[in-house]
Amino acid sequence: MPDESSPATTDPSRPTRGGGGGGRRRKPRAGRRKALVITACTAAGLVVLAGAGAGFLYFKLNGNIKGVDINAALGPDRPANVDNGSMDILVLGSDSRSGANAKYGKDGGGARSDTAMVVHVYKGHQKASVVSIPRDTLVTRPACTDSAGNSVAGGNQQMFNTAYEVGGPACAVKTVEKMSGIRMDHYVEVDFSGFKKLINTLGGVDITTQQAIDDDKSHLHLAAGKHTLDGEQSLGLVRTRHAVGDGSDLGRIQLQQAFMKALINQIKDVGVFTSPKKLYDLADTATSAVTTDSELNSVNELAGFAGGLKGIGAGDMKMVTLPVQYDPADPNRVLPLEKAGAKVWAALKTDQPVPASALKGSAGDKGAAGSVVTSH
Repeated sequence: MPDESSPATTDPSRPTRGGGGGGRRRKPRAGRRKALVITACTAAGLVVLAGAGAGFLYFKLNGNIKGVDINAALGPDRPANVDNGSMDILVLGSDSRSGANAKYGKDGGGARSDTAMVVHVYKGHQKASVVSIPRDTLVTRPACTDSAGNSVAGGNQQMFNTAYEVGGPACAVKTVEKMSGIRMDHYVEVDFSGFKKLINTLGGVDITTQQAIDDDKSHLHLAAGKHTLDGEQSLGLVRTRHAVGDGSDLGRIQLQQAFMKALINQIKDVGVFTSPKKLYDLADTATSAVTTDSELNSVNELAGFAGGLKGIGAGDMKMVTLPVQYDPADPNRVLPLEKAGAKVWAALKTDQPVPASALKGSAGDKGAAGSVVTSH
């Protein structure tokens, strides 16, 4: 989720999508349309799966979902789909300070993607790997077209999260695809207010803090011990960086990953299916909280997309951070470790586990915040 310190900053059985370097859409076996995303999309798919046939509720929920036509925006200049039964989803947390988000600071430009994760769901859809991309990573950003149809020049040594700022979701997807050589099958985005509302509707998230967390900038103050975090506290946790680990964005990513595991552990046990009102409230909140690619922006598509959630739990996910090193010229920026990163992307592209050797020596493993938060 977004960082308080830098405000400026399917259905797999459907026919082949347009473009994509001539590759065909991946086609898992019938009845095994499974995928895993985090936070809002997880909840949206789960509750919509149960409530999709409820008459006017269907149309209400359908109207909540916002979609972006990534395929039309990017055209054919994309990696080919690999027909191996796997799936790749780009999940972003956006940090616009407009509207309900204004209390978190002023925009010093457009919104940026301060949380970015590539979720790779393996063939068989029983396991997943999640690769977090640090927002401050200096990358080569490709030329893009923004939402108004204007051309945006690319450039070297650009912060990763500026891709979303200058070109919106399509530019963020294009940047990730250029970095990884992997075509993203889907796109999911959630913002500040949507994240908070979702956690509150779920009834909070249970965590245990192994040490006290006191961060005035993220407005989070927790004693060591067990807590049920509401939406505001959860947002504070995934934004905090100064009170844990080495105080870096890399440590914050470790907190985010720990929080998401706690959320996924809990989300299947919230009891919404025994309460029609709670089910509707959660479905309404979740579908309002997300922006997706145009192939997921309907109740039916989200229901199909979430069909395999029962097969994937927090213990079935491997969460890593893209291998990086601190920039010698600016300790607030990080540089990709190209050879190590290539190993990570090659593993996902061939539907293999991320090798431990690819992560050795990465600054992303040195944030020292990974053990601060656990589930209970």
